[in-house]
Amino acid sequence: MVGEIRIENIHKKFKNSDPTKEDIIALNGFSLDIKPGSFVSLIGPSGCGKSTLLRIIGGLDKANEGSVYLDDKEIKKPGSDRGFAFQGSNLFPWLTVEKNIAFGLKARHIYKDHKKDVDEYIKLVGLTGFEKSYPHQLSGGMQQRASLARALVGHPSVLLLDEPLGALDAFTRMSLQDEILNIWKEHNMTMVMVTHDVDEAIYMSDYVVVMSARPSKVEAVIKIDLPRPRARAQDTFHEYRTKILKVLDLGGKVDDIEYYL
Repeated sequence: MVGEIRIENIHKKFKNSDPTKEDIIALNGFSLDIKPGSFVSLIGPSGCGKSTLLRIIGGLDKANEGSVYLDDKEIKKPGSDRGFAFQGSNLFPWLTVEKNIAFGLKARHIYKDHKKDVDEYIKLVGLTGFEKSYPHQLSGGMQQRASLARALVGHPSVLLLDEPLGALDAFTRMSLQDEILNIWKEHNMTMVMVTHDVDEAIYMSDYVVVMSARPSKVEAVIKIDLPRPRARAQDTFHEYRTKILKVLDLGGKVDDIEYYL
């Protein structure tokens, strides 16, 4: 099974815009193992390095120290084995839905062999009938569906989600949570998602990784041992919320933490 991620002692710092001040340390000795096929959410205070970590996994940014491995191969640059969906849809406004989704395949010169995949993923995300539409003609939820299809069409073993639902209304957000979970189950891929929504993390994840304030490290890894589909109103769901909020708000520790997945 593919999609195993190993993060070893990552350090990442940024130059301060004020030259009189010290560099900003985002990640300080961050280590984490992620099992293949698991759904993992990263949650923590704003500015703690969640998106930075995701970009390093995606090969879009580099750590100052440490290494990240995917299936025992060190990640040094972006690759087709990792799909990326951002908070904004990041669709090209001058391209139709169909052409946006096909863009990566054409860039890799494999479109002819995978043309049917474009139609398959348009159907998968519920955009049949909107193939010739432009992004400005779509709702926010539909744009995000197209963005997901574009990230998935290359058949990555890992999908990285940087607050993909953060800008959506509550009902659209819950609907897309279920769609993402259906895709995850159907394609048996590893998913790593950044979110600020504790309930979203509990609802979707196998594990919730709670990150400390900057410079960030792993504060806790909490296994969500609930059957799927999950009921948001059940008592156990609320217990997990209390546990995560305790770590986030009070910096406290819980007894049954697993630090490696």
